[in-house]
Amino acid sequence: MPDPIKKELVSVIMPCYNSAEYIYESINSVLNQTYQNLELIIIDDASTDESINIIKSVIDSRIKLIQLPSNSGAGVSRNRGIEEAAGRFIAFLDSDDLWLPNKLEVQIKDMQENNHVLSYTHYQKFSKEGKGKVVTSPATVTYNELLYCNVIGCLTAVYDAQTLGKQFMPLIRKRQDMGLWLKILLMCDKAHCCPQILAEYRTDSGMTQNKVNAAKHQWKFYREELNFNFFKSLQYFIGYAIKGVIRK
Repeated sequence: MPDPIKKELVSVIMPCYNSAEYIYESINSVLNQTYQNLELIIIDDASTDESINIIKSVIDSRIKLIQLPSNSGAGVSRNRGIEEAAGRFIAFLDSDDLWLPNKLEVQIKDMQENNHVLSYTHYQKFSKEGKGKVVTSPATVTYNELLYCNVIGCLTAVYDAQTLGKQFMPLIRKRQDMGLWLKILLMCDKAHCCPQILAEYRTDSGMTQNKVNAAKHQWKFYREELNFNFFKSLQYFIGYAIKGVIRK
């Protein structure tokens, strides 16, 4: 018989800012995973609502709470969590989104069996009105393909820190996750999709951005973070716009 797959520790990074309305549900979606060898690192970014009290009401040995002294943004929060992470695998979930109970069980097994170092899954949008569109992702994505469209939902992503080392997000206001995936894709051939719907993305929390702002941030990402010239930025931006329309 083949050796059973080792249940490696997974570090789940959850930034939080004024998430009192949703964070209890998000935390429970992590703690109720069928894959139990995990730690949940919650980084509170100087919330002014009841987020801290809610976190403390459910805290147990699997949860580590880090409180930042001042509001610093999602990139700083996630990187602080990555610094503290002890797991082989590092996963991400925002404080208003949810995981299905078998998310880590299915995804980590797929990564270990296939030696994938960056993994993502399909997910479904939802709101108070109910379930929304299912967002599916391609089987694989390369560095160049990701430049046109970030098909890796941050709430679904897991990377292998034992193989890649701890990799951090760029300290930019938006597109920190895309910056991290691109950095990792320079280190490996491609990222791979575990082709199941394993997460739920909330669309009515006020944390999502409209299309105009998203486009502005995407252009700024090409020009300032990646230092692309105008024409190269325009090439990728046109592709981004076309793929964005198709993907919505």
